[in-house]
Amino acid sequence: MMLPVIDERPDLFDVAETWSLDELREHQLHRLRWSLAHAYEHVPHYRNAFDAKGFHPQDLTSLADLRHAPFTAKADLRANYPFGMFAVPREQVSRVHASSGTTGRPTVVGYTAEDLRTWARLMARSIRAAGGRPGDVVHVAYGYGLFTGGLGAHYGAEALGCTVVPISGGMTERQVQLIGDFAPRVIMVTPSYFLSVLDEMERAGVDPAASSLQVGIFGAEPWTDAMRREIEERAGMHAVDIYGLSEVMGPGVAQECVQTKDGLHIWEDHFYPEIVDPLTDEPVPDGEMGELVFTSLSKQAMPVVRYRTRDLTRLLPGTARPGMRRMQKVTGRTDDMMIVRGVNVFPTQVEEVVLATSGLTPYFQCVLTRPDRLDELTVLVEAADGVGTDQRAALARHVGQQIKDRIGVTAAVEVVEPGGVERSIGKARRIVDRRPH
Repeated sequence: MMLPVIDERPDLFDVAETWSLDELREHQLHRLRWSLAHAYEHVPHYRNAFDAKGFHPQDLTSLADLRHAPFTAKADLRANYPFGMFAVPREQVSRVHASSGTTGRPTVVGYTAEDLRTWARLMARSIRAAGGRPGDVVHVAYGYGLFTGGLGAHYGAEALGCTVVPISGGMTERQVQLIGDFAPRVIMVTPSYFLSVLDEMERAGVDPAASSLQVGIFGAEPWTDAMRREIEERAGMHAVDIYGLSEVMGPGVAQECVQTKDGLHIWEDHFYPEIVDPLTDEPVPDGEMGELVFTSLSKQAMPVVRYRTRDLTRLLPGTARPGMRRMQKVTGRTDDMMIVRGVNVFPTQVEEVVLATSGLTPYFQCVLTRPDRLDELTVLVEAADGVGTDQRAALARHVGQQIKDRIGVTAAVEVVEPGGVERSIGKARRIVDRRPH
């Protein structure tokens, strides 16, 4: 299917997107020295962490010296709940966001007015890189509220000069109605929920490829190139990845460019990336796989130093934005990796098998149990409409064999009837852990 043509105008670039590598590194070093000093001087946690490492921000004379600074983990943010990581008085914080806190205390992040302006500018830059243009109607189906996705997308689209439809998640029938009525060119949503929107379009007799949508900016969860192909083929639109996390800023830390779709360019003028070996904690060279770590370069309210994202990726040279490195699409996380009888398994690996199998929908869950002493993995996946019982059994055998051959683990596979796997209006729940704790 032919995808929409996206105009490429050089006037759409920010100045920083055109910097040479030397210019970028000079700005990074200047901003990094400021950010480390800002954190050390105003956040007791960082002062203690730096002192414990025997490294002072003034000791940083090159970007390579950052390896001597302490890491920051989600547990540090929870331990300083709610405002202990703020580097400015609470009265100067214009907004707070927070995680859901489903596994403990939520992680709270704060923004000064200038932080919010920076965030909006970087989100506008991201939407432009994805193919959005001033004047577009942008349908925002990320969740609003304490989650950073909805408001981050909203203010970025407004900063770009777009018309925003702030529908948030859920109400899938209404999503389809408003896409038809308001004719948005761009949609911003989690990829798993957009598949539900496409299903609802088709149930309503609407051809997704005939809609006004030309660009989808998908983030908040790992997704595969196989899912990209399905979205582009079904909807006749560009599907591009956006990356961010609330602890570092929110969405808009990195963005895939529509011209290349070859990984996400990191906005390195505001966020310094590293890849570290998750076992040794030592930095690895560009091109090697490891855990992504970020240090903020311009955040006022809540600077972060070497924040461990738990996302697994690698750094690659820039392409569409030559001066800024790309991160490969996130393939999984160190904390959602399943270890099944000694084999590391990520939900994205299972997703690739499911999407490559005709007769199945993209909806699946990995269910972990421990009936005896060993963990067992069961994959629940939905049959497509019209697939009979005998076909389901054959599909289950096929998927089980593919998982064994491609991932190296034995999994029970249950192909259930359409609608048998729970739907998500935000991030998909790929892992259901029923093991005794």
